[in-house]
Amino acid sequence: MNWLRKNLVVIIGLLVMAYILIPNLVVVVFSFNKPTGHFNYEWNQFSLDAWLDPCAAPGMCDSLGLSLWIGVVAAAVATVMGTMAAFALGRYRFPGRSSTNLLVFMPMATPEVVMGASLLTLFVSVGLESGTTTILIAHILFTVSFVITTVKARVASLDPALEQAAADLYATPAQAFWKVTFPLVAPGIAAGALLAFALSFDDYIVTNFNAGASTVTFPMFVWGASQRGIPVQIYVIGTVMFVGAVAIVGIAQAIGSRKRKVDA
Repeated sequence: MNWLRKNLVVIIGLLVMAYILIPNLVVVVFSFNKPTGHFNYEWNQFSLDAWLDPCAAPGMCDSLGLSLWIGVVAAAVATVMGTMAAFALGRYRFPGRSSTNLLVFMPMATPEVVMGASLLTLFVSVGLESGTTTILIAHILFTVSFVITTVKARVASLDPALEQAAADLYATPAQAFWKVTFPLVAPGIAAGALLAFALSFDDYIVTNFNAGASTVTFPMFVWGASQRGIPVQIYVIGTVMFVGAVAIVGIAQAIGSRKRKVDA
């Protein structure tokens, strides 16, 4: 009983992690399945066919490429805009700052159905045809709030004395920013960029409202395929994305641990 009390938090944490990761592990396992019919819901036979030909499903790789392109561009633009806004909100006092902070949280609190419909109304009212451009604008609009929140938390934790020390050592404001401030904020910026990309790549509801009739992103392709049977190749893409995300986090942790050891 004493051992259980001492390790209860660890045990609960591991159980929660297992619960979260079970769907991902199912995706990994069934990416090696060879189903007998259209639906990949029951294990039948081990096969590498889907891995050897991931673009066998018609239109899947085109939708995947579109989602990756939109995700990268939306994340890049949202990261630049969100970082600048985070510095303004986190370091300066100006009229309307409290109202701006409230407005930043509104896209995160607004249901996606409402946001998608309102953005569609906006695009129609200005005469902008639905397609890749409207999807990109919509993704930037709802991901920039997440970037601002992430980076602002990092900016708020900075010690102002560090920049003051740089100024005492005759560093210009630009040198102090790029040599001191930016490296300290960089992990928050990277986290915001990755979050923005993940949200953009994964979004279906807002995208479906603003995609038009001919534009199909990867989540839209998956939803459409689910009506007639999900190809095994979709599980392959899911496995690659999952392993890639885990690898990025692992590399970041390893680099951070190495830097801490060097500093120590």
